[in-house]
Amino acid sequence: MSRSVLLLRAVNVSGRNKVPMARLREVLEAETDLTDVSTYIASGNIICATPKKPAAACKAVRAAIVAEFGVDTPVIHRTRAQLVASEKAQPFPEGEEKFVHAMFLEGSSKAGAVAALEDRLLPEERIELIGDDLWIDYGSGGVHSTKLTGAVLDRALGVAGTARNLRTVRKLIELTA
Repeated sequence: MSRSVLLLRAVNVSGRNKVPMARLREVLEAETDLTDVSTYIASGNIICATPKKPAAACKAVRAAIVAEFGVDTPVIHRTRAQLVASEKAQPFPEGEEKFVHAMFLEGSSKAGAVAALEDRLLPEERIELIGDDLWIDYGSGGVHSTKLTGAVLDRALGVAGTARNLRTVRKLIELTA
């Protein structure tokens, strides 16, 4: 059986967009076609058997979260194979795990997105778009000092995404094995 992750954007952040993971698992098993559901940490990582129709599964999960928790959040699907390929292709192997992030996008970014973002980079920051994944190395300043806010990224990319640090990406690969 192949396994996948469904990634939620901006849940359980600073007391906002509360989605309790234990209740989420119950809701997903009762209200969707997902099977073998588990979660990893409270930031919205759903591990499950790979759905037959990933786009429909993302839509169903989003609707279930809105209905149960009143939170409307993008849900982004990645298979284990996609996670492995993304991690293998990540362009900053010398970067620190907690400062290198993959922003998994719902689809293709708009043309010129990287060029628009490069103008906002701090001196130690680097970005590279590989397929539908934007890799960001925040350097020693970390995510808290960046000018690459969610609004800036959304505007430049033209598509929703959600980021996970490299440590979490590697853990998700392990959990989907």
